[in-house]
Amino acid sequence: MNKIYNPSKPEWEVVLKRPTKTVDDIEDTVNQIFAEVKAKGDDAVAKYTDMFDGIKLENTLVTSEEIKKAEAEISEELKSAILLAKKNIEKFHAAQKTTKVEVETTSGVKCWQEKRPIQKIGLYIPGGSAPLFSTILMLAVPAAIAGCKEIVLCTPPNKEGKVHPAILYTANLCGVTKINKIGGIQAIAALTFGTETVPKVYKIFGPGNQFVTVAKQLATRHNVSIDMPAGPSELLVVADDSANAAYVASDLLSQAEHGADSQVILVSTSKAFLDEVEVEVESQLEKLPRKSIAEKAIENSKLIYVENDEISLDLINEYGPEHFIVSTENNDFYTEGIINAGSVFIGNYTPESAGDYASGTNHTLPTNGYAKQYSGVNLDSFMKSMTFQQISEEGIKSIGPAIELMAEAEGLQAHKNAVTLRLNDLLLDYYRL
Repeated sequence: MNKIYNPSKPEWEVVLKRPTKTVDDIEDTVNQIFAEVKAKGDDAVAKYTDMFDGIKLENTLVTSEEIKKAEAEISEELKSAILLAKKNIEKFHAAQKTTKVEVETTSGVKCWQEKRPIQKIGLYIPGGSAPLFSTILMLAVPAAIAGCKEIVLCTPPNKEGKVHPAILYTANLCGVTKINKIGGIQAIAALTFGTETVPKVYKIFGPGNQFVTVAKQLATRHNVSIDMPAGPSELLVVADDSANAAYVASDLLSQAEHGADSQVILVSTSKAFLDEVEVEVESQLEKLPRKSIAEKAIENSKLIYVENDEISLDLINEYGPEHFIVSTENNDFYTEGIINAGSVFIGNYTPESAGDYASGTNHTLPTNGYAKQYSGVNLDSFMKSMTFQQISEEGIKSIGPAIELMAEAEGLQAHKNAVTLRLNDLLLDYYRL
């Protein structure tokens, strides 16, 4: 791993640079595929599935028979693990429900806010080198709690045209209404425009590679919302001599094995601890089945020494990590001072993988520095807030003159008239009495 000692603040931008491509690098490819899928629907999807996934499919829709077969292929132990995770995720996200917010702003002027589910959502689930069935739990469970009526899932098929059984089992368990064997840019395009077999959705959720990330961003130009620009996984750990080097190394590698474009960073106030972790990373890496992938990610990764906790926290907030592990003698300093992070893991016994699977929090989080302005997925991600107001005669008399003056000042006479007509009628009613 790249070791960096005491980088100055002007150097931070270079030191903390992510190994990701920009929208500009990929935009032309995405726009081409989008245009074809919009014009030709399933035919264009089939073309790109053949091109990118190496499989010709007559029908991308997963059948009930395939789902039943998948359920039989899943071990009872894995089913129990999935059910445990589902229970915890349901518990945490159900607790996020809020009641109607209601207030009388002025006598006779009642305003309130209620939430409504987004009716049609699309889930993108990566299924290549790692079939992320856990992401279905993170997305479909809160969608069901929110009350979304259509939950459409797209995931890439393997070379035999099949989907990993754990993905099918989990999707069926969590109430997904339609599953399609479509991956990559063409999946995002299908969800954006709709095809003969894929419904058009209102919002798209889920992580993916850099092509999927850019496709999601460009989908927003076509009247579709997205959860966030979630791209390659990343982790930053802050740790000192009080931490366990083997634990820290295992956490770094747990993210490095996601993909060659992942990035992991360790920040420490101890040079000796950086050396210990480096040795542990090399040792543990040799035993990983996904060693070749993790090795490439490690090339993009950093071991950074800084002199004190204050500098460390400033650097971490500048980076804005997707996942942030705190394992120091001064954990409270970091947990109270962190401003930019997707999800925070505290102490020696809180591995990041707990949040990936079964603690209950959501693992769909902002990457690439977007933690500075985006939240991770939560129950509200699947809902819209709607405001209501009801004004009585007393209320319109109270705020009406102010509305008239403000509308007139902005030169919007019709706005003023809408109030003036009502006030004049009330005045006539008063004199008739």
